[in-house]
Amino acid sequence: MKFDKYKLDSTDLRILKVLQTKGRISNAELADEINLSPSACHRRIQRIEDKGFIKDYVALLDPRKVGVPTTVFVEITLNAQADDVLDAFEQAVSKIPNVLECHLMAGSADYILKVVAEDTEDYSRIHRQHLTRLPGVAQMQSSFTLRTVFKTTALPV
Repeated sequence: MKFDKYKLDSTDLRILKVLQTKGRISNAELADEINLSPSACHRRIQRIEDKGFIKDYVALLDPRKVGVPTTVFVEITLNAQADDVLDAFEQAVSKIPNVLECHLMAGSADYILKVVAEDTEDYSRIHRQHLTRLPGVAQMQSSFTLRTVFKTTALPV
C-alpha cells in the first residue's frame, strides 16, 4: 500500500488536498478550483474512492462546544506481550467512548491513548471506572494537554 500514492497523478493529488480541508465542497466548486469539468472531476473522485484512498467523509466537532475540552495522553505498559494479552487490551479499550485513539508503540510504553474529558474530575472518573479496569495493565501514566499548538487531519499528499 506504500506505493499507491504513485498511482495517482498530480490532478488526483490536488483533489485529495482540497477534499482533506474542504470536505463539504461541491463537485462544481472543486472542479472549478482544480480546473476540470464537473463530470471529469466526479469520475476522478469516484475512482479515488473506489481505490480506497478516501476512507470516509466526517464532520470534525469542536471539543469545547460538545463538552470535552480536556485532552489527556495516557501511556500504558502491559504486564505481558503475549498476543492474547494484547488482543484483550485492544478489544476492551476500543469500547471506551472517551478514548479517541489507541496506538501500539515501540519504546518505553506499549500503548498511547488519546482521551478526551470534560475536565480533570471527569478524567478521574474515566480513569477509575474504565482505564484501571483494562486487562493486562501493569503501569499507566497520564499527561494533560495544556494547549494544542496545532492539529490537522490532512495527510501530506
